[in-house]
Amino acid sequence: MKPTRAGGTENISVSLPTDLLTELRSRAGRRGVSGYIAEAVRHQLAMDGLADIVAAHEAEHGALTEQEVEEARRELFGEDSFRETGRDAA
Repeated sequence: MKPTRAGGTENISVSLPTDLLTELRSRAGRRGVSGYIAEAVRHQLAMDGLADIVAAHEAEHGALTEQEVEEARRELFGEDSFRETGRDAA
């Protein structure tokens, strides 16, 4: 899935531990540090949105069962994702 790009950009200042910045620079490659961080923030915002959905569901219906979690994984990632992560699909 290709991420959508916002119209403009804005410069900000972010402080990172030196070791983290060193690894980030070595992994960022052609997309650069800004692109790498933008993708990481986009991913984290999506995960936060999913956490909000789960929290709202659990507030209304109670905690998700392991079976509900497994069914959601299958729907989102397919049957093969269980074999790749070492989980049983049964």
